[in-house]
Amino acid sequence: MNKLKKRKLHTLIKNLVQLVFFIFFPSLFVSSFNGFKAMVIKISGSKPIEVDAFLLVSIFLCLFTFVFGRFFCGYACAFGTLNDAVRALYLRICKKLKKKPLSISEKITSKLRYVKYLVLCFVLIMCYADMYSTLQGSNPWDVFSRLRAGTLDLKGYAVGTALLVALVVGMVFCDRFFCRFFCPMGAIFSMLPVLPFSTVSRDRSNCAKGCSACKRVCPADIDLPQRGDCTTSGECFQCGKCAEICPKNNAGTGKQLRGNEPWYTLLRAVLLLAVAYFVTYKTELFL
Repeated sequence: MNKLKKRKLHTLIKNLVQLVFFIFFPSLFVSSFNGFKAMVIKISGSKPIEVDAFLLVSIFLCLFTFVFGRFFCGYACAFGTLNDAVRALYLRICKKLKKKPLSISEKITSKLRYVKYLVLCFVLIMCYADMYSTLQGSNPWDVFSRLRAGTLDLKGYAVGTALLVALVVGMVFCDRFFCRFFCPMGAIFSMLPVLPFSTVSRDRSNCAKGCSACKRVCPADIDLPQRGDCTTSGECFQCGKCAEICPKNNAGTGKQLRGNEPWYTLLRAVLLLAVAYFVTYKTELFL
């Protein structure tokens, strides 16, 4: 299979995986963060932590990220899928109109990526102070969930609606706008260590002089580390675009496993689906 066909196959598989999770498990992101919020609230009240479906989702996704990197963010998060769709639609329109698409500069995005840690700290502080209920109606994810369920009555959700609109506008001009800059779960995932076989890097010694194709195509603007380095970016969404674009096959998770193989993508997706199904239906709790 030549490189172009392999790239098209990988894109097709990714789109199908995203569609399945978007339709059947759109609330995995909010369920996982609810687990963390509930845990903080219990700790603040000196109450025992209950292991429920929400906490199970949180624990599993953290373990999954530790083993496979941020595959959940890249393939299974509904907000990430929404961002990909909005950005792709904008780029398609620009292409048809023969207009150069606008994008947020890397100088700005390099600073915005720290905002998600502030969002995480703010939410957790509100939970610890038992004041999170005062934020009712200001969560853009709640508004998105209501709209997706066909509920157009957004009374009491003015702030959340305004934030969702602002996020969608940002998605137009930047890949993974919410995931990179405002997602509290993204902040948690980005701080987790990742096993070496899932870290993405490149063999710089074999790169073409002046080539930066992998960074240009990366939705997180990551400058890949040298293969063998201990450091790696927690911003990587495991999308596989760097491995696909590299003209010398230098970029990827390793020499034998590139990270964008169709079977490997499907394996990780099936594992996620299995646990999502178990937690959602076998625990008799709608997430």
